[in-house]
Amino acid sequence: MEFIVHDTLTAMAALLREPLERRPGALRDILAPMRPAVPMPGDIVDLHHQGGGFRVDADDPRYLPAVQRMIDADVLGQVRRELERASDRLRDAKQRESVQVMFVMGDPDNEHLMKVSGGYYGMGGSPGWLYLLAWPSEEVIGRIAHLAVHEFHHNVRYTNVEWNPMTVTVGEHVVAEGLAEAFVRELSGAGAMGPWSSMVSGEAFEGAYERIMADFSLAGMRNTPAYVLGDSVARAFGQEPRGIPDMAGYAVGLHLVDRALTATGLTATEATLLPAAELLRRASIHPSKGPVPGEADSAR
Repeated sequence: MEFIVHDTLTAMAALLREPLERRPGALRDILAPMRPAVPMPGDIVDLHHQGGGFRVDADDPRYLPAVQRMIDADVLGQVRRELERASDRLRDAKQRESVQVMFVMGDPDNEHLMKVSGGYYGMGGSPGWLYLLAWPSEEVIGRIAHLAVHEFHHNVRYTNVEWNPMTVTVGEHVVAEGLAEAFVRELSGAGAMGPWSSMVSGEAFEGAYERIMADFSLAGMRNTPAYVLGDSVARAFGQEPRGIPDMAGYAVGLHLVDRALTATGLTATEATLLPAAELLRRASIHPSKGPVPGEADSAR
């Protein structure tokens, strides 16, 4: 497995020293290698801004020091090293010959990025590509490499397990997020995990769990993000809110995965190769029956 980690930090530092009017063009050049892998139409700069990326239409004195902090911390080197460790752990899975990694700095004033996503997120659904975005706060800068592992897990999983946007189910998507976090934990410890699976608890968790289990077999990626990312994202993308708290799919997914791993004795690495339905079948978890009273709290 070859990892091609684009040197976006040096490129972003150069961009931020350009006059403001030249920055959109410079950003297009940085993101150009990945543009064919981005399914959304439109100007890549607009998509970057909509996704919480740093602004190229306004000066911000925080930006250049933040990029320099990441250069000094060797964030991209950390990303490469953690991905190599993850690839070695997943050696029994089919992997692509190469994966390219594009990291972009986030906008610290973007409310969704900072308050809902915990300051960072990624996308690993495009074959052969990982996209990472983060504002490098003290809490986040050391976790960007673990985010890369989370997204790489998706990339490997769906090289081995079918992901068809027309037929993928809510359950498969939810379990995928929980399994990626379980893999990060298995590889690097609980401290490496993202904040997403612990953002929802108590009654909010129970309500989300019940709704997700009831709609576990609902198919189509036009439906699944609302259950994984919650109502705020559903509204932003013009989808019907499902009464799911923001990021609740991660908490439910990790809960299901932990139950399944305990019941089967599998590791997260081994479970990577199993579709969600098969993993839960082996664990005797029956989504159509919904939650077992009191079980959600005891298993977390």
